[in-house]
Formats: sequence, C-alpha cells, structure tokens
Amino acid sequence: MTIIYTQEDDYQHQVAKQIRLNQQHLESLTHPGSKITFPIDQPIPRPIPGEKIFYFDIDNCLYKSSTKIHDLMQVSIEQYFQNKLNLSPMEARKLNHTYYKEYGLAIRGLVMYHGVNALEYNSLVDDSLPLQDILKPDLKLRSMLIKLRQTGKFDKLWLFTNAYKTHAMRVIRLLGLGDLFDGLTYCDYNQIDTLICKPDMKAFERAKLQSGLDNYKDAWFIDDSGSNIAMGLKLGMQHCIHVVEVKESKMHEILGQSPNGSQVIQFVTDLPDIISDLLE
Repeated sequence: MTIIYTQEDDYQHQVAKQIRLNQQHLESLTHPGSKITFPIDQPIPRPIPGEKIFYFDIDNCLYKSSTKIHDLMQVSIEQYFQNKLNLSPMEARKLNHTYYKEYGLAIRGLVMYHGVNALEYNSLVDDSLPLQDILKPDLKLRSMLIKLRQTGKFDKLWLFTNAYKTHAMRVIRLLGLGDLFDGLTYCDYNQIDTLICKPDMKAFERAKLQSGLDNYKDAWFIDDSGSNIAMGLKLGMQHCIHVVEVKESKMHEILGQSPNGSQVIQFVTDLPDIISDLLE
C-alpha cells in the first residue's frame, strides 16, 4: 500500500520532527539557569508601595538582534501561511506583513479571518524554531543580572514579552537565565479574542498587575522597540532603556530617533554603563 502525503502532511511531519528535537535538547540542558525556578501564571500579588521592579523584554533584547532569530521567525510564519492557507510565497509574505502592521502580531489576523487555532500556530511557528543552534548560555549577561539582584536595589526582576510563554521560557533556559527572574508577563494565546501586546497600554497594565507594581514611577524598563519604550515613558516609567544594536559610528543617529527621555545602549550587557551607581 502506497501512502501519499499532501504538501501540508509533509509540512506537519517536518515541523513535528523539529519540535521533538527542540524538546529533547531542552530536557538535556544542565548548565546554570537552564531550569525555570520562578512560578509561571502565579497568583496576583498585593501591590507594595515603593517596591521597585525592573522589566526586561526578551527577544532582540536579552539576546542580540544580529542573531537573526527575527528573520528566522518570519520564514517560519510565512511557511505556515503557505502550507495552512495554501498561499504562494509572495501572498504569504504580503499577508504576514499586513497582519503584523494592522494587529502587531500575525496570529491576531489569522484567528479573526481564518479560524486558526492560536496554540497550534504557536507550536508550528515559535516552538519549531531551532533556537538551540543559535542561542547559548550568556555568562556575561548572567553575571550582570546576578550582581543586579545582589545589590538589593530591586525587589523583582520581571520578564515582559509579546511572545507566548513556551517560547519565552525556552529562550530564557537556553541563555542560562531561568533562575534569575521573579515572574513573566506574556501574550496569552488562550485568550486570543482579547489578545493584547506591547505597546498597548493594557499590556503594561497587565504586567503591572501581575508583578505587583504599585506605581509606574518605581519601574525600570528595557526593550528594543521604540514604540514600547515610548509607552513606558507615557505611563510614567522614569527609567526606560532602549536597546538598539547599531555600529558605534551610527549611535548618534539613533539617539535622535529614540523616544525623548529614554536612555540608549547597544546591547543589554551595556546596562552597567548607565546604572553603575546601582551596581555599587
């Protein structure tokens, strides 16, 4: 008996194989920070006046944008469009761009107009990325975060991402940072009808609520998106840091483009350069 695979069958098979490899690799990790030690989806805490929280974006912030993971993700998204919606490469690229521009995340448009299951999409797109071929433990970043915690000047270090939690946790584990944060605010694909993401003000309100922040003035925030930084400043975050990976010779151009009131660094590991007083 001959089994005939459709194009979608072959796509599903290849993606499923890669997801298994990704999971096997993740389960084999033993380096420091390779396990998540903070609770995910923890109960909402009671805000404590004066408590200081440092919010960290993940993608293109805790790792360099030059890793090109964003480009790899776009390829994965467009493959999904081609195989699940039966589109040509050009049609897939155009629709992906349209939905990203209109809704901030392609998945929102897919759910609204194509009845796509958001969690299946996350699995086939984000969870299928071979991140272990790109991301390795970042000892310099780990050392910096440990020192930041040890100063006692921040009550919590909190992750704040537009990704779903499975992707967020995988990145943190691969980088060796799973034991250095207190919590995670992510885009919940289980609630796709009310999906919110940065720079929507409601996303910041969710992070504020989930982390137990009492007042935005007590928050520090680092992100690679100028729009996200601008919203943080608008809400009253007095310490917003824009990560922009450019050549040193072009940094002056970026300084003029970043939101007024923000500080600009090239890499997250440059953070000590602008908060040296906090690390003493």
